[in-house]
Amino acid sequence: MAAASSVTSVHDFTVKDASGKDVDLSTYKGKVLLIVNVASQCGLTNSNYTELAQLYEKYKDQGFEILAFPCNQFGGQEPGTNEEIVQFACTRFKAEYPIFDKVDVNGNNAAPIYKFLKSSKGGLFQAASSGTFPSSWLTRRDVLWIAMLQPLHL
Repeated sequence: MAAASSVTSVHDFTVKDASGKDVDLSTYKGKVLLIVNVASQCGLTNSNYTELAQLYEKYKDQGFEILAFPCNQFGGQEPGTNEEIVQFACTRFKAEYPIFDKVDVNGNNAAPIYKFLKSSKGGLFQAASSGTFPSSWLTRRDVLWIAMLQPLHL
């Protein structure tokens, strides 16, 4: 990741994929991104993963990308390993979008990309995203503007 003072968009981050490889998010420039934290044992798991798969299938050829970040912070609802999470999402829900390394989205150990997302818009999303519900973040093509959706019902 670039120095904190030079971060102006999600494209400035490098994150780990589920297999531990670095992914430079600048490779997603020009795409609409839905950045979402996911969990396999959440009450919304079936609907969220189903809706994510439907969205991706419908819009992937139009420059839409889903970046899924597993998170175990919300009631311990994602206890699996990265391998188990990918197996679950890809087998049960036919997820074709990238699934990244498990992260924290809140607190001192929050992933840098989530710290950035929550501090965007002058910190407007900080309080709204610190509860017990997962959040999804929508970015437009190469624009700093973002929207927060909570919880995911698209």
